[in-house]
Amino acid sequence: MVTPRISYAHLLAKPNPKHVESLLKFFEAGRSERGTGGFGVEIEHLPVHNSDDTAVSYYEPNGIEALLERIAPYYDHDKEYWENDHLVGLSRPGIAVSLEPGGQVETSIGILHKPEDLLQTYATFRREVDPVLDELGFRLVNYGYQPKSSFADVPVNPKDRYDAMTDYLGRVGQFGPCMMRCSASTQVSIDFVDEKDSIDKMRVGTAIGPILAWFFRNTPYFEGRLNPYPLLRQRMWDYLDFQRTNVIPGLYDQRFSWEDYAIDVLSTPLMFADLTHTPEAVEAGLSRKELHHAAFRENAGEVYPDRELNAYEINHIISTHFNDVRLKNFIEFRHWDSLPIERAERLTEIINSLYYVPSNRIRLESYFDGLTEEDVFEAKANIQAHGRDSNPYGQPLDFWREFLGLEGLLEDIPGDPKHPEVFQG
Repeated sequence: MVTPRISYAHLLAKPNPKHVESLLKFFEAGRSERGTGGFGVEIEHLPVHNSDDTAVSYYEPNGIEALLERIAPYYDHDKEYWENDHLVGLSRPGIAVSLEPGGQVETSIGILHKPEDLLQTYATFRREVDPVLDELGFRLVNYGYQPKSSFADVPVNPKDRYDAMTDYLGRVGQFGPCMMRCSASTQVSIDFVDEKDSIDKMRVGTAIGPILAWFFRNTPYFEGRLNPYPLLRQRMWDYLDFQRTNVIPGLYDQRFSWEDYAIDVLSTPLMFADLTHTPEAVEAGLSRKELHHAAFRENAGEVYPDRELNAYEINHIISTHFNDVRLKNFIEFRHWDSLPIERAERLTEIINSLYYVPSNRIRLESYFDGLTEEDVFEAKANIQAHGRDSNPYGQPLDFWREFLGLEGLLEDIPGDPKHPEVFQG
């Protein structure tokens, strides 16, 4: 008799046991004490010219590089991140500013202990950045996709990682360069107290994420035209490279564990290898391009040495997976379009209510008990096919609005104040 598998992904790949143990220790180290829950919030912004709403590039005069250089004095000098002699990241306690491949400006805020704390930290960021933006002649827009420009119009910023990603994602699946260069998101992270707690949260988050994405949809445009997809972000990620996106393989099997997740991550071709913090590779004198290269076939065990992985290597490997919900040393929900700060704060309030109010969480876990990954696939496809007339998990959207407490969603706040009439239909 053959025992059914947890997952049928990567059946013939064999991860290095030392690497598996490294990830298990990493997850274990992320455990929080019960009752100390906090949030992290990431908001990506699309830079567009004030003159014509086209995308601003990293390299152009008065572009993204100039913006980072001008706001750098507000951040810790010793935490500046440079690559290839270009400034690409800033940080100080409570907030980090980094860049996505197409020059999207990402603010990572946290740890927050109350959703409303997000507003104060973000307001400080805007007080510092807005006068500089005015002088440079562009603004930061909160849409899920560039309003005017095509992916073909947007150069990739100067990170070797993104050159390797371009090489890989330009050749597999759908939408890879579109996602990299023109999309923007809002992501909310929460903590976990142990393995079971994390898996329970990941299952619920994977199930409700597409429903929340519908109510917080914010992508009016795609490739210079009106966006035809109810959930463009989901459409791009689901078909980009299935082996590293969508629902985590085996998540809804009751035997699923951190080890299953680690094995899946480590068995997947890396997409791109980062050996910049692998001492053996650096000491061997590998070139810059050899330290960062596309990995169409090789998984972690074929790239990294036969030893426990260091923290940088672990974070890199996990970062090559883009599941709807991602486990690091925290849990990251990745479903949502870039949102104006008021709506991002409301989304964070909802996540707080659903996960940190015990009665709500018990109600959710009870409702979704017995859910399968096929149920989630069907719900996602149902929303994508039917939009406002969809019935995810057999219930109309009005049911989900009430069941999930989706009131006061601030749907009249535009993603671009210059165009207050523009919203996704």
